[in-house]
Amino acid sequence: MQKKKGIIDFQKMKKEGEKVAWLTCYDYPMAQFQEQAGIDMILVGDSVGMLIYGYTAGTIPVTMDQCIVHAEAVRRGAPNTFVMGDMPFLSYQTTPEEAVRNAGRFYKEAGVDAIKLEGGRRVTKVVKAVVDAGMVVCGHIGLTPQSTGQFGGYKAQGRTAKTANEVIKDARALQEAGAQLLLLEAVAPEVGKFITEDLEIPVYGIGAGIYCDGQLLIAHDMLGIWQAFKPKFVKRYANIAENMVKAFQDYIRDIRESKFPEDIHCYKMIQGETEKLAELVKK
Repeated sequence: MQKKKGIIDFQKMKKEGEKVAWLTCYDYPMAQFQEQAGIDMILVGDSVGMLIYGYTAGTIPVTMDQCIVHAEAVRRGAPNTFVMGDMPFLSYQTTPEEAVRNAGRFYKEAGVDAIKLEGGRRVTKVVKAVVDAGMVVCGHIGLTPQSTGQFGGYKAQGRTAKTANEVIKDARALQEAGAQLLLLEAVAPEVGKFITEDLEIPVYGIGAGIYCDGQLLIAHDMLGIWQAFKPKFVKRYANIAENMVKAFQDYIRDIRESKFPEDIHCYKMIQGETEKLAELVKK
């Protein structure tokens, strides 16, 4: 059984140069497998909208209730792992008070260890309110999926000096507001390196280069389950979709050819009961 890490552990790992590995997860079995593998942190992401529910509008339709249900399942599957709940669209953008209530739901109903929310300087009041309420906040800047309409799609951020400086300003503002962790998505490695070295809090990347204090990937991407597209920053460690399709095809074939079920898959009647049944059905 692994020892559950916390914020102090992640701060120590940053100081000692030890990288943090984390993944998304949305269900009980995968959470078990990730904890068995020794993952440091799990994010119950609003990416559940695309990967589990198949929303064509991406993460925007995802609700708090959906996020809570999946976070509860992940917590049960990984009781000894740091679990983070992802605040869905419009769960924190309206007022700081509503943000605190929704963040609190993650803690009270799903037992998370932190929440994540998107945005830089524009959400500092929200970050401060949630932190002041006693919760741990992970900021998320760079490419923020809930705001892709403003970006003109899923595009890398901070690729010019001017835009990179804006990302850096956002990072500093979030740390000042009380965020204890930061996620950088789809920014140039130079920007990731600067922010990681500039901030005192741990800085993690998803498509932000090797210099960050750790890395996050979407589990369905790195396992090869999600096939619609493959982001540039994803390394596939398996091709589970291909294996699943083959398994389904083999199953269908075995049924069509009466190769399944075999005797080893069947329950046996107690010895002598077959004859008794034959007599009973005659009456």
